[in-house]
Amino acid sequence: MDLVFRDAEVVDGSGGPSYRADVAIAGGRIASIVKEGAAAGCQRPTARRVVDAEGLALSPGFIDMHAHSDLALLRDPDHAAKAAQGVTLEVLGQDGLSYAPVDDRTLGEVRRAITGWNGDGSDLDLDWRTVGEYLDRLDRAHGGRGIAVNAAYLVPQGTVRMYAVGWEDRPATASELDRMRQLVAEGLEQGAVGMSSGLTYTPGMYAPDAELTELCRVVAAYGGYYCPHHRSYGAGALQAYEEMVALTREAGCALHLAHATMNFGVNEGRAPELLALLDEALGAGADISLDTYPYTPGSTTLVAVLPSWASEGGPEAVLTRLRDEETAERIRHHLEVTGSDGCHGVPVDWDTIEIAGVTDPGLVEHVGRRVDGWATARRLLLDDRLGTTILQHVGHEENVRTIMRHRVHTGGSDGILQGLKPHPRAYGTFPEYLGRYVRELGVLSLEECVAHLTSRPAARLRLPDRGLVREGYVADLVLFDPETVASGATYASPRTLPTGIPHVLVDGRFVMEDGRRTDVLAGRAIRRSPA
Repeated sequence: MDLVFRDAEVVDGSGGPSYRADVAIAGGRIASIVKEGAAAGCQRPTARRVVDAEGLALSPGFIDMHAHSDLALLRDPDHAAKAAQGVTLEVLGQDGLSYAPVDDRTLGEVRRAITGWNGDGSDLDLDWRTVGEYLDRLDRAHGGRGIAVNAAYLVPQGTVRMYAVGWEDRPATASELDRMRQLVAEGLEQGAVGMSSGLTYTPGMYAPDAELTELCRVVAAYGGYYCPHHRSYGAGALQAYEEMVALTREAGCALHLAHATMNFGVNEGRAPELLALLDEALGAGADISLDTYPYTPGSTTLVAVLPSWASEGGPEAVLTRLRDEETAERIRHHLEVTGSDGCHGVPVDWDTIEIAGVTDPGLVEHVGRRVDGWATARRLLLDDRLGTTILQHVGHEENVRTIMRHRVHTGGSDGILQGLKPHPRAYGTFPEYLGRYVRELGVLSLEECVAHLTSRPAARLRLPDRGLVREGYVADLVLFDPETVASGATYASPRTLPTGIPHVLVDGRFVMEDGRRTDVLAGRAIRRSPA
């Protein structure tokens, strides 16, 4: 054997009771599990290295079902933001906007559109155009050594629409819809696990339900799933959830609801209504799962809160409108009086919006401050050329706790790694679940929480040999201390690494060892399993 964890408390990801055992690793897989008190004659495994796991929990690696590390994995070989949390697999291509499939025009536009999420990419050679080429690039990153943790990919519907239709707010023509179907099919054939949407982000939000249904039929044919950031998390949130449930059921497609929250004052205490809606659909045979992060604020770009009509035509068109006094006043009215669709149909409360990051170093004085009105927001959007990221303090703790208890819940950080003061969820989601919501608050048992973070997402991703501590499974593993594991990330210091997670293995190799990041790059692109 290569390695044995001796006397670990195995929390195997199934949700069943933990047990004490020796777990042996060989060739990147779990070779044997010998439980305490095994039958006479069953010898304890030996190995070249033995780690004393007394008092520590051994679990499958955590799967981040909603990550924005699309360029970070290529930019930063260390990637301790996720590795130190015990994350061994991230799902990229979220919210309908990412970097494949593209042509030269689309790549330039999407880089501009999500600079606030990932930087503008000018420090990288973005030499791919297809989904397959992007996944290949992950595999050969950092001189062919690979990436810090594994990564799966969703075909981004907004990018696909940008490619085939452009930035216009109109239905696709028959030929454009055929082209979008083709792009989604090619992405799935090349290894994507499903399709995402950002239906409060342009241009994806311009797609009517009929168009989304047709694309979901393609996803279903390949055994993938649809992951929408749906049309509202504020006013009309329940109707937006109902829309996604109905749409995917018509298409026969599995549904995974991204960052499934109920935010803004209009939804305080309404999480049970959402869960009742999902339970009814599940009872009728729908295939649904969801992810959340264990925090109340959301995070996005400042430009995302603008009304959709203001973003038609792409980033340069937005800047032109913002420069025009009359048009800027119309935008302000929609934001502050009508309730912008970009702000989930709720009139904006500027005091809830905190600047998390800027692209222009000359604007750093704004980071950490609340926006004091439209004049400041408009000036930032223009001066930072739409690259500003924000926190939105609009969530409700009781909704967060209620939703995370649901049987189809999984964990997703939605972590944006850009900016001076990113949301602490990027560095703290998984230890926050284990430390605060398991140990301190008792919202979930340890065994149940680990199942939410491991086997449930693995099942959604159709991974036959990950997500459980089982013989023959890939040795993506986390060894942590249930008594001390905690998120170090705070709103004041969001890049602080967690404590209580000494060892993390990807493919049987230590990416975290004794609480420190090693130089191991064992991560690879995880491609869709055939239907």
